[in-house]
Amino acid sequence: MQTIDFSPFYRSTVGFDRVFNRLDNLVGQEAKTYPPYNIERTGDDAYRISIAVAGFSNGDIAIETKENNLVVKGAKSAETADTAREFLHRGIAERAFELRFQLADYVEVHGATLEHGLLHLELKRELPESKKPRSIQIKSGEQSSLEDKSVN
Repeated sequence: MQTIDFSPFYRSTVGFDRVFNRLDNLVGQEAKTYPPYNIERTGDDAYRISIAVAGFSNGDIAIETKENNLVVKGAKSAETADTAREFLHRGIAERAFELRFQLADYVEVHGATLEHGLLHLELKRELPESKKPRSIQIKSGEQSSLEDKSVN
């Protein structure tokens, strides 16, 4: 596997070390393929993660967010797993899983729904007012000197 050297970027950027640390961590990880999932953009600042969770119910799935991490865990309850079933063919895995997603700054989970064997997580990026662009009014030199005199 090819490794990527980010050291030139460290020399020419300030404050992006978290980004490069995340990229370093992602290079060594294998992509999780179970359960299958989609990530889609549903608007300018809206996203949806859809996870195929056939055989799981609401009580079998836990969703947790902490800082910029989203963790989705699924495990069948012990009483369901203990039920004796004889399979002639088993194509639905129903095995425990854990999916981790790294969220960008200001992206938050706004809801989750489970329907037709798909878990849909709705995400939205909401910038705080202090981070949104704002216009700065330009004053002429005469205006500011008049304001200074009126204050005295």
